[in-house]
Amino acid sequence: MYHPQMRCQPFPVSREMTVTGNGEIIAQPDYVQIQIEVRTEGKDVSLAQQENARIMNRVIESLLALNIPREAIQTTAYTISPNYDYIEGRQVFRGYEVQNAITVKITDISQAGTVIDTAIQNGANHVSAIQFKIEDSDAYYQRALNLALINAIAKAKSMAETMRVPLQPIPIKIVEESQNSTPVPYKLAQLSNQEFTTPIEQGTISINASVQVKFQF
Repeated sequence: MYHPQMRCQPFPVSREMTVTGNGEIIAQPDYVQIQIEVRTEGKDVSLAQQENARIMNRVIESLLALNIPREAIQTTAYTISPNYDYIEGRQVFRGYEVQNAITVKITDISQAGTVIDTAIQNGANHVSAIQFKIEDSDAYYQRALNLALINAIAKAKSMAETMRVPLQPIPIKIVEESQNSTPVPYKLAQLSNQEFTTPIEQGTISINASVQVKFQF
């Protein structure tokens, strides 16, 4: 039997909205890494190496005397490169530069300035790559991710209320967009003399997460 009314029943329309949620956690760093270098030069590469090793050993011993654990001191770079001067358009060999870099992990951040000053006073001649970090950054990121999802749900609910449409509360798709930890700016004063300690400002670390969430309504 033919039922014409069956042809008039509309199928429910499924509509979708996609929102982006953001979450941020502000945390205090719990350790700092500092790269300390000894650079020496000489026409005889062997002598430049010997001088570099002598100075670096003195630097390391001075850091150990500050109760920095030996396992917190790691060699990160060792290079030997020729240096040239350019005189009247000609390349003139000046000698070799030996660069030895160590990274020092300091869990007592207030000690960072003292570590720098001690290294400089014992022969180190370059300090770089001062980085403040968090030991368990994943836990902070998970919290930021939770906040990002909550933010996305709140946005979707607000949009649905504005349009006066029913929102399906369970998302049909969630995409993690990004993970970001904002570097901490630091201030390194001119390498100090014996009267002052180099000030290091630790600041805070901003840990961000972002998600794209798709809903039906």
